[in-house]
Parts: sequence; structure tokens; C-alpha cells
Amino acid sequence: MIRSYLQSHKQLDAPSVPWVHARCRSRVSEPVIRKATVRRTFTLAACLLAGLMGACSHADSQAAKVSADSASATYQSHVEPKAPDSWSPKAAAAYMDQREAWWMQWKGAARDHQTFCVSCHTAVPYALSRPVLRKALNEEAPSVNERALLDNVTKRVRLWKEMGPFYTDEDYGVHKAAESRGTEAVLNALVLASYDAQSGTLSDNTRAAFDNMWALQQTAGEKKGAWPWLRFHLEPWEGLDSEYYGAALAAVAVGTAPGDYRATPEIQNNLTLLREYLGHDYKEQSLVNRVYLLWASTKLPGLLDAEQQKGIVTEVLAKQRADGGWSLPTIARKWRGWGPRALAQLWLRSDWTLYDGESDGYATGLVTFVLQRSGLPSANVSLQHGLSWLMLNQSAKEGLWPAYSLNERRNPASEIGRFMSDAATAYAVLALSENSGAQQRAAALAVDRPNK
Repeated sequence: MIRSYLQSHKQLDAPSVPWVHARCRSRVSEPVIRKATVRRTFTLAACLLAGLMGACSHADSQAAKVSADSASATYQSHVEPKAPDSWSPKAAAAYMDQREAWWMQWKGAARDHQTFCVSCHTAVPYALSRPVLRKALNEEAPSVNERALLDNVTKRVRLWKEMGPFYTDEDYGVHKAAESRGTEAVLNALVLASYDAQSGTLSDNTRAAFDNMWALQQTAGEKKGAWPWLRFHLEPWEGLDSEYYGAALAAVAVGTAPGDYRATPEIQNNLTLLREYLGHDYKEQSLVNRVYLLWASTKLPGLLDAEQQKGIVTEVLAKQRADGGWSLPTIARKWRGWGPRALAQLWLRSDWTLYDGESDGYATGLVTFVLQRSGLPSANVSLQHGLSWLMLNQSAKEGLWPAYSLNERRNPASEIGRFMSDAATAYAVLALSENSGAQQRAAALAVDRPNK
């Protein structure tokens, strides 16, 4: 997962505050850190509260504006606008292939038995999106990197009892082995099920992946129905509420699996637990988690009724920006109370930099993809504006869509800085390909019924 790069502190692009990365505390004494943290936290809280009342100084506002403008300038230099009615599947595929090849060879992703970590930001989005480009690229079989990813996942499934977890308790802290197992089990099932869906046949390997997944589902406690999930204070995939994201992906995996796998008698009790977990207090989840729930509800019946789906769609549309896109902070941030830390996290990353406020490819790609899957008409004006934003914001030079970390401000040209763009590009491809498919179906229907 995205925690891989933290194996070496020198790979970080910026330092984190003490409450996020505890192991960094060894560099500074505890009393000094506590005093500095308390002082900065309460100073920040006072400013934020004053800002809510319109009392923050003009100088502070100007400084924040300069910071945001600087970040915007950095990313805009990275993005070359395209014509509003076009995008390049070839460039997107080239970018994703290059990134997946790098990830598979990166020492930070290496795991035992000559395998590599299956990441939420690069590997999984790649597996979900790369196949949809085959028709546009006239490809007849999975790419070399797809095959390597599938072989890696299959190997870890087959040797499940022999494989070590992605992260161990000894190296990363209590519960990390269990969290790693739960996370990997869900992601393995999702990747393999998505490929089986293309052939229409559930393979023995995928069935084994589901068996591993169900064996780790929690059957008691507050998280009953979910899976242990990696928590590294890294949003949006490894945060404090990411079990919900993981459970939604498990539902997508089950609903995607061919051969009516969801009707298998042996898993009905598991599905009941999963539905109950996802349905309980879902309105209290961050909006980005509910977007994943909306996607899951289109794959697995019984998660949401029509009115609940409509409610999420309405809330998502209300977050659309004037340029047609969506911004990840506005759908990922969640009000957690009036404490200094909770207030700070509404506006600031853990390195005390302001969130990027502009639209980004990950939020816009994910939202427009899921809105289409939920049945929003292709002629919907908001949807079309979102798709237009995606067409305009693919980098003509690199084929990617820009996106920004919620955790630290990173150099967008660095390997680590591209993690968010990896996911953004994958979901942009899913959204635009879904739209292309809808347009083709509409055109075919018009040909079949020219007088109606």
C-alpha cells in the first residue's frame, strides 16, 4: 500500500507532524515535540476559529493565497489542455503501463517470495482500468504489465498461508499484520474478479481469493461485517475510516464476480454482515466513502434503495466546482469535532500546508465514473461538465491527469508525487470510457430506430 515509501525516511518529500508519523519522534525529544505541537496546534486553532468569524488577518489570507497559487502554477505547468471533445487512450495507457512497471520493480514495493505489494494508488486502479483501453488500442490480450500483476496476485493467493503480510507488527506496530492481511485479501479478490468478469467464468484462483477474504471478515464488534484495514493516517485509502472504503470494495468485488457468485449459498451470511455494516450509519461516512458505496450498490443489490442512491448523487453534485470538476479535499474531509487537531485537518495536511483547492483528476474521475454507473443520464449537464473537465485536463505530454496528496505537499514530478496521479488517470479512463460506451450505445439505438 502507499505506506511502502515510508520504509526509508529519506524518501519522504516533506516532514510530517508528530501525531502522524510516530517513528519520526526519535529525531527530537518528546518534551520539545509536545510543547511545539501544543503551541502550534492552539495557535492554528485560534486562527481557524477567527477565520470562521472573518477575523483572520489580511496578511495571513494573502499568504494562503500565494501558497495555493504557487501549487496551482506548479501543476498547471505540468498539464497541457486539450480540445474539450477529445482525450488520448494511447497516452493514458502509456503512462499507466510505465507507472505499473516502475511500481513492480521499486524496492519499496518488494515483498517475500519475489512478489510485490498490491497498492491502492497504482496497482489496483491499473488492474481495474487498463483492460477497458484494449478496444480503443486494438489490443487482443492483456498487456505485459497486466499479466505480471495478475501473476503476482495469483501467486500470493496460491501461497496465502506461506506468504508474509505486507507489513509486520515487529516493523510497523501492533495490528499491522492483521490489517495487511485483511486489506490484501479484499484487493486480491477485487483484481481477480474484475479479470474473470471479462471471460465470464469464475476461476479457481479467484474463488480461493474470495475464500481468503471471507475468512478474515470480522464477525463481532464495532466493525462487524468489515475487514481489518491498514491505518497509517494516510488518506483517502489508509485513514481512520478506511475500513468502510475496503468493505465497499469487497462489495464491488462480489458484485463483479461472474457466474452469479453472489448467490452462492455458503457466502449468504457473510453478505448479510457486509450489507448491515455498509448500511449502518452510512450518512456519517465521508462523501468519498459514500461514492464508493454508491458504486458498490450498482454491483451488489440490497445495499441502497433508489432514494438513498439519489441522496448521495444530489450531495455529490452539490460539491461540483465552477470549472466542472471535483476537488478531493471537499469530498474526503469530514467534520470530526471542535478539537484543535480536528479543526486543523479541515484545511491543512499533516505537514501544515494548505490543501490544494482546485479540481483534480482523482475526485473528478471517480465521481463521473460512479455517477454514470449509478444511472445518471448521459445528457445530464453536470455530468457532461465533469467529463469535459477530464478531456481538458489530460496532460498532452505525459498522458496523466493531475491529483494531489491529502497528506503532504509533494513534488508532482517525483515518483512518489505521482501516486495520486496514478489513481486519477485510472479513474479518468474508466469515466471517459464509460461515456464513450454510452455514446456508442446511443448511436446504435438511433440507427436501429431512426424514426422514433
